[in-house]
Amino acid sequence: MRCAVSPTGDKLYITDHYNDKLLTLAMDGSVLATFKDPELKCPMCVHVTPVGQLLVFGQNSHTILQVDRSWPLCLQY
Repeated sequence: MRCAVSPTGDKLYITDHYNDKLLTLAMDGSVLATFKDPELKCPMCVHVTPVGQLLVFGQNSHTILQVDRSWPLCLQY
């Protein structure tokens, strides 16, 4: 599992490579959202850019996804 902090510092993004998911947690540890996409296999790294883009690397899918923080939008590279 890897993690990254939102630009505002109020959310934690955590990869769950066993279940092919990306979790968003509040700083108190409560789950705010779960992201799962069929194109994302074994997410190993997550990164938040200085402008707030959320990037997730899928090791087994050989993809980098740009995930919108509201979850519906997903761009594949």
